[in-house]
Amino acid sequence: MRLTAPRLVLLVVLLMETSYLLMTLKKMQILEEECSYLQENAEFGISKGEKRRGEPTIYVVTPTYKRMTQIADMTRLSQTLMHVSNMHWIVVEDAETTSEVVHELIERTGLPYTHLAAAKPPDTKESKWMGRGVFNRREALRWLREEKAEGILYFADDDNSYDVRIFEQMRATQKVSVWPVGMILGLGISSPIVRNGKIEAFHDGFQWGRKFSVDMAGFAVNLRLLHINPDATIPTRVSYLEDGFLKKLRIDLKDLEPLADGCTQVLVWHTKTRSPATPDLKHVEAQYVDTNLYQLYRNMLR
Repeated sequence: MRLTAPRLVLLVVLLMETSYLLMTLKKMQILEEECSYLQENAEFGISKGEKRRGEPTIYVVTPTYKRMTQIADMTRLSQTLMHVSNMHWIVVEDAETTSEVVHELIERTGLPYTHLAAAKPPDTKESKWMGRGVFNRREALRWLREEKAEGILYFADDDNSYDVRIFEQMRATQKVSVWPVGMILGLGISSPIVRNGKIEAFHDGFQWGRKFSVDMAGFAVNLRLLHINPDATIPTRVSYLEDGFLKKLRIDLKDLEPLADGCTQVLVWHTKTRSPATPDLKHVEAQYVDTNLYQLYRNMLR
């Protein structure tokens, strides 16, 4: 059938409208997929350190010291923290001054950070009763008080493993929130004991004389408590760091807030990196000094 001019124009218009409609539907599909992606990522805090309006800042304190596994451990932790929104990373080295290699690692993350150094006093280095990371954490507390920081405080050792969900959950902390820590001590787990939504005791491999038998990775504190308790600090006695600090915050069992689905899930693990063989420049044979191996070994030994 021969098309007349009016019919031809009408056909062209219909084709154009159909094409426009298909393009609109395609854009709507893309927008729907993007919204679903953002909603899913927001649930797990995956926003590369960006701030979301109305949510408190999490101040993650990481004590660290020089060793062969330090950069590997710090890299793993930093990659986790890059998925936590509105987070400020406080890294405190056990040294007289901050190191270039650690500074470069922190800078690469693009996260808001504070990089400090706090060397252990010489007269305490040989003491078997001295807890690890005491002076690193004390320096972080000093900085938080000086800055009058508001939000949530969490101590995250560089060799542990973390599910990003625990960071999102701890934002709701009113006083002190607690949760289980896996792969620790003789029991293989440390956890509050919860009955009817209330914490009544602790399931932990070391409880002697401790009111709060928790691991450093198993609690978060609202910084309001730190500011209204100016004497609260990290004690030096090994195995009593957490208990001593929480007691100084003047809280009781009834003040503790169980997270991780009523303390039925493990979202933090006390992993340890096995000590590796130490690289040595003497392993680079003479004929390979002018290759990448020489610089590779030097970078590993920084």
